[in-house]
Amino acid sequence: MELAVLLVNALAAESVHGRPVTPPQTGGERLAAIHAGLAAAGRPPSGLTAADADRLAEVAAELRPLYGAGDRLPEAAERLNDLLARHGAVPTLYGDPGKPLQLAFHRPGATLVDAWAADMGTALAMVIGVGQGARLGACQAASCSLVFFDTTRNASRRFCDLSCQNRAKASAYRARRRT
Repeated sequence: MELAVLLVNALAAESVHGRPVTPPQTGGERLAAIHAGLAAAGRPPSGLTAADADRLAEVAAELRPLYGAGDRLPEAAERLNDLLARHGAVPTLYGDPGKPLQLAFHRPGATLVDAWAADMGTALAMVIGVGQGARLGACQAASCSLVFFDTTRNASRRFCDLSCQNRAKASAYRARRRT
């Protein structure tokens, strides 16, 4: 889930915290955005190429409609099923000798892009499949298109982070004061 949110925000966001942004347009820019997101999340850099980053931008654009989908979730899930099939999502146990096996959702020998797409798609499908699709949130602040996975106890998160929440509340307060 963390990787899906990271990629959608890094490669498909058109506004961030009230400011319009242009998503990265070239493979090099996309690769830099992915590596910056991974570094911010404390994850090691990937073995991706610029061409891989271009393909992941397409995956991120396909995953974006799932966040904040609400009543449109069934239609978005149909596209998710297509993504899972295209990238060969299949449960697989793998591991090194002497170490515990790990569960992944991509076929052995899959490309890094197919592996990431299959794993992210499966994570989203599992969340939706257990009735928790509402936890796939999109920021409700004006001019912010960032997404998040809501881990709050009562699934009530509405904003990507505190800065958007503060901005939205201040704006609402000013609007009330004007009237």
